[in-house]
Amino acid sequence: MNSEEVKARLNKVFRDIFDDPDLCIAEATTAADIDAWDSLTHIDLIVQVEKEFKVKFSTGDVRGLRNVGDFIALIVKKTA
Repeated sequence: MNSEEVKARLNKVFRDIFDDPDLCIAEATTAADIDAWDSLTHIDLIVQVEKEFKVKFSTGDVRGLRNVGDFIALIVKKTA
């Protein structure tokens, strides 16, 4: 799966979690860019992404994420 495919599927997850059908993520998107992104929605997001892509993230994986681009790269790596 390439990064564009991951980004498209990830965007759907973001729209569901944040209940915003118009939300469009970019590689530079961070929690500061989305008003509803708090610690609880962060956990929901991680869990839903794990389900969507059938992967598991370690605490270290999640701590190392600085933005959506890092998240996409991690998913590509985990699904390779």
